[in-house]
Amino acid sequence: MNDLTTYTDILAAARTLNGHSVPTPLINNKLLDDLIGAQVLIKCENLQMTGSFKFRGAFNKISHLLNNSANKLFVAWSSGNHAQAVAAASAMSDAKASIVMPRDAPEIKIEGTKYFGAEIIFYDRNTEVREDIGTQLAGETGAQIIPPYDDEQVIAGQGTVGLEAAAQMLALDVSPDIALVPCGGGGLIAGCAIALRQHFPNIIIHPVEPKGFDDTGRSLTLGKRVSNSPGESSLCDSLLAPTPGAVTFKINSQLLGSGKVVSDEDIQFALMFAMKQLKMVTEPGGVAALADLLCNKETYKGKKVLVILSGGNVDPAILEQAINS
Repeated sequence: MNDLTTYTDILAAARTLNGHSVPTPLINNKLLDDLIGAQVLIKCENLQMTGSFKFRGAFNKISHLLNNSANKLFVAWSSGNHAQAVAAASAMSDAKASIVMPRDAPEIKIEGTKYFGAEIIFYDRNTEVREDIGTQLAGETGAQIIPPYDDEQVIAGQGTVGLEAAAQMLALDVSPDIALVPCGGGGLIAGCAIALRQHFPNIIIHPVEPKGFDDTGRSLTLGKRVSNSPGESSLCDSLLAPTPGAVTFKINSQLLGSGKVVSDEDIQFALMFAMKQLKMVTEPGGVAALADLLCNKETYKGKKVLVILSGGNVDPAILEQAINS
């Protein structure tokens, strides 16, 4: 993996992010431990800047570009979390961001992106290709593209989640058996896998994906990148990448265990559990790993399990639907 993200890159990203990102807590909940029959440690990236882990990768990438260029125009495409992250990181760097977002993105993510002063270009995710729109915009304006996951510096930034979690677990004298990580394009889990395997070589790291969008899990099984079938839907708007990233899959195919799949019903249950028992507001994609844990208790009985809560930008209507389900 010499041409890919390394542990050294993640250490460098941690230095870049120091003083800008939030060192998020690693929590334990006795009720959850008793329910699963395991020791569960939860990394709360829903409490990160802009409400998700995405800030880490966006800030690291933008900082890297600004260290090598005077160009302060950036463009990105996102359903919301990467959008807010790029908008915030750009604002903090006195730069300007334009974001290509689907018209049906959760309002809370649209509002968050606008709050940081980014320009939003809406598109129809069923009939238009966001990458084409963003690439054309970059060509017209000279803006630099901030990829949502398939990029060395972005992956390194996301990897600081795993780096932080490893340090926190080592401080508790805990050596985890398993890590469960929500997976869309694969940037978060790729970075986390590099950091976690550095400290815990025997840890098994599972990507958790929504039903109908388990492209990473199927790609791992087949040994090659495959795409999701068209026409599927999921509450997990942040995990709907059509196929694994080329760069992320090179990493993930070497470091990950088998894929896990959760249904919308599993997600709704986990949203409510997080709110009622953990006192955590999470979003559908952000709670995918916890959903798998809760729905497959026997699989994790007697284990030490790290669970990543990757985001908390939930549409109030989705939360209401979960409450009433």
